[in-house]
Amino acid sequence: MLILGIETSCDETGVAIYDSEKGLLGHKLYSQIKLHAKYGGVVPELASRDHINYIIPLIHDLLSDYKINIQNIEAIAYTSGPGLSGALLVGSSVAESLACALGIRSIPIHHLEGHLLAPMLEDRKPKFPFIALLVSGGHSQLIHVKELGSYKIIGDTLDDAAGEAFDKTAQLLGLGYPGGAALSKLAEKGLKNFDLPRPLLHSNGLDFSFSGLKTSLMYRVKQLKLDELLTDQCRADLAFAYEEAIVDSLVEKTHRAVNKINVDSVIIAGGVGANKKLSSKMSETFRKKSVEVIFPSLEFCTDNAAMIALTGSYRFQQGICNENYQITIHPRWSIDKIYEEINAYG
Repeated sequence: MLILGIETSCDETGVAIYDSEKGLLGHKLYSQIKLHAKYGGVVPELASRDHINYIIPLIHDLLSDYKINIQNIEAIAYTSGPGLSGALLVGSSVAESLACALGIRSIPIHHLEGHLLAPMLEDRKPKFPFIALLVSGGHSQLIHVKELGSYKIIGDTLDDAAGEAFDKTAQLLGLGYPGGAALSKLAEKGLKNFDLPRPLLHSNGLDFSFSGLKTSLMYRVKQLKLDELLTDQCRADLAFAYEEAIVDSLVEKTHRAVNKINVDSVIIAGGVGANKKLSSKMSETFRKKSVEVIFPSLEFCTDNAAMIALTGSYRFQQGICNENYQITIHPRWSIDKIYEEINAYG
């Protein structure tokens, strides 16, 4: 059974083909980073227009490169939410229209469920249940994944997401957009000369907070500029301290979650999962507890259609499909309310 996956939740246009027997056959991704870089962040209207420009050519190239006849596609899975409204509408409109024209099923997919199941694309697949740390530009959540379709948020950010905190501070340090990777690279040159707060680190709960940390660094930068002390090395030292603070918070809260809920594995999902320091500290922490830490490959950490096609395959086998080709999006859609929205499709 071949599933075509479509991802357009934000600033990446992705398409993929997943075979329920052979696994992932291929996927393609077009990134809009260069388009949005000069604005210092994603511009929703521009993102939508760029999705329109690239989605059909990407589907054509995918089918052509992997010699797949579109008539052999049995269902189309697409990101229905959460995400940018306009961007989601592009993917959902194409998916529902194409499914209707081919007379096949369409499958609306929760974007975050795709991230949670992305490790299933790897040779080493996690076993249920597990704890997932979902960290990206829009989310910082700890999720108890009991089984396929059963997700409970046990920790969430009270303000900024970790990825957003990285990007905003990178801009403050003059590193441009997107800044997460650039900040981490600068931090490699840094020394431990600054101590920054770690909000909620010692609280009993599992929630995160990064706005206070961001504000603290902003005031440090302002004062250093006034004192004419903001040298290149000073920027590197600040980047080092900032990355340490975020990683410490993520690792400590995940460790606390595993102590509360007895699981054998932890999944790190989302774009921030590509952070080397996070990977190193998380692996070191759980090695002592004999808990396996699984990071998806870099290509599956960030937004992609492979995870959407995979999740669509699971949903199709469960009989969860859109019966009437209704174009519906959910810009705000909590992962623990996934079935409430899915049931609305009929």
